[in-house]
Amino acid sequence: MTLFFIRLFFLVLSGAVGFLIGDFYNRELPGLVLGIVGAGLFIFLEAMMKRVSVRGLSSMVFGLLFGVIMAKLISDTLALVPATESFHAALRVVLTLFFSYLGAVIALRGKDEFNLIIPYVRFRRTDLKEGVILLDTSAIIDGRVADIYRSHFLAGRLVVPRFVLHELQRLADSEDDLKRQRGRRGLEILRSMQKDQSVDVRVHEDDFPGEHEVDLKLVKLAKMLEARLCTTDFNLSRMAAIQGTEILNINDLVNSVKPVVFSGEQIDLQIIKEGKEDNQGVGYLEDGTMVVVTDGRRHVGQKVKVAVTSVLQTQAGRMIFSKLER
Repeated sequence: MTLFFIRLFFLVLSGAVGFLIGDFYNRELPGLVLGIVGAGLFIFLEAMMKRVSVRGLSSMVFGLLFGVIMAKLISDTLALVPATESFHAALRVVLTLFFSYLGAVIALRGKDEFNLIIPYVRFRRTDLKEGVILLDTSAIIDGRVADIYRSHFLAGRLVVPRFVLHELQRLADSEDDLKRQRGRRGLEILRSMQKDQSVDVRVHEDDFPGEHEVDLKLVKLAKMLEARLCTTDFNLSRMAAIQGTEILNINDLVNSVKPVVFSGEQIDLQIIKEGKEDNQGVGYLEDGTMVVVTDGRRHVGQKVKVAVTSVLQTQAGRMIFSKLER
C-alpha cells in the first residue's frame, strides 16, 4: 500500500511539473499529459525491474563504471593521433557506448562469481550470526525445519530460492494427487513460516538460466552465498557434500536424537504387521523406529514384551531386532 501511494504521488508530481514546463510555452495541457505519460512509463519500467537482484544490479553498475574508465583511457590515448576534433568527439562517444555495454553485460553474466574485493578484504554481512541456510523443496514440505529453528538448534537466516518456489508451484499444479498435495503442503508451510515473527525466512531472487536441475542450482547458489543447505533428500546431501557444501540433513538430526536402545534391554511393543521373513513380526517405537521380532507373526495385533538382540544403523534410519521374552 505504501508503494502505491509513492507511485501515485510521483505521478501527480510529474503531472504538475509537466504543467509548469508547458506553461512557459503556453502548452499547459500537452505538458500535463506528457508529464503523466512519462511518469507512467517510468513506473511501468520500475515494476518490470522488481525481480532484478541487488547482486545483479551491483555487478552491472560496477561493469558500467569499469567500461567508462576503459573508454576514457583508450580515447585519451587515441587523442594523441592527429585528427579533427569532431572525429575525436565521435570516437569518445562510440568507445564509451561500446565499453559500457560490454562491461555491463560481462559483469551481469558473471555475477555468480562476481565479488567486490578490496585486496584481502571481502565485504560480508555481520548481522547474521551463523550465515545463511538454504531450504530445498523436501525440507519445506517436511515442515520440521520451522520447529527446529524455533528451538534455536539452527542459527542464521532461512533463505528460499525463487526457483524452489517455482518447483513447489509446479507440484501444486500437478495432475498427480500425491504431488499436488505435497506442493500445496509446502506452500502452506512456507506461508505460515513467513507469518511467524520468530522465523527469519526470505526469498532469494537469483537464478541460473543455464541450469535446468533444481539440485544443481541449489548447490551452485549455496557456494555463491557461502551458505549451508538444509534438506531431507539423501541424494542431494551426498552430491552437495562431494562438492564441499555444508549439509544440514533433518533426517540425520532426527536419527541422532533417537533414544539409545541396548542389546538385552526389554521393551513393550505392539506388533502391527507381519515381517518379510517367516514368523517375523514388526512393530514401531514411539519415535518411529522399526522393531523386527523373531517368531512374532502369531502375535500380530497384540502387545508383547520383547528383548533387544541387536541394533542396526542404516542410511534410512535405525532398525532394532528382537525376540519374544518368555
